[in-house]
Amino acid sequence: MRAAIKGRKMLLPPEFIKTSNPEARAAMILTGKEIEKRVESKEIVISPFLPENINPNSYNFRLGRQMKVYTNELIDPAQENPVDTLTVNDDGIILQPRRLYLAETIETMGSTQFVPTYAARSSVARMGMFINLSAPLGDIGFIGKWTIQLFCIHPVKVYYGMNIGQMMFWHVSGEIELYHGKYQHASGPLASRIHIDFEQKIKKGLGLQQKIRDCEVPL
Repeated sequence: MRAAIKGRKMLLPPEFIKTSNPEARAAMILTGKEIEKRVESKEIVISPFLPENINPNSYNFRLGRQMKVYTNELIDPAQENPVDTLTVNDDGIILQPRRLYLAETIETMGSTQFVPTYAARSSVARMGMFINLSAPLGDIGFIGKWTIQLFCIHPVKVYYGMNIGQMMFWHVSGEIELYHGKYQHASGPLASRIHIDFEQKIKKGLGLQQKIRDCEVPL
């Protein structure tokens, strides 16, 4: 079904606006009002929850007190990398260009029913700052404070409690398997824990790859 274009507005067919088809609904993002309803029904966790932070299809979350920065110039995924902890005081902190800051959200957020994704607020992005370098997708079942990756292209001052990003929630299709990973129930910013099972996963992956090759039939 094609969308009709009237002037500069695109008019979607009715079935894309309102549908009971679960497969179509799976691709839908929750509106702000729906997020609020799901928080009230405890299908979505946002704590503390501020009604004024609801957007048309997202929720504005705030910057917390703690940040972590790596102290080594080289980051090695095969081992734990040391970090320093910084505190965002009430008078703010200046972020330096081309340095990664692992920050926390004030809010504990997540859901056992919907897929969370997040992005910077438009006003924050226009200051030349990223809050998410390459991992916008959360897992169903993760409940905790989110570690956001702050990175700026020139010095930027940030403040505790500022609205820095927006969380979105999406319907899913298929059986839900809840997240039980190594970042569950985070209470502050967490550095990468990839080292915990890094070698194990490499060996397992290479082992499976070899088994597949052994089972292949020559053409």
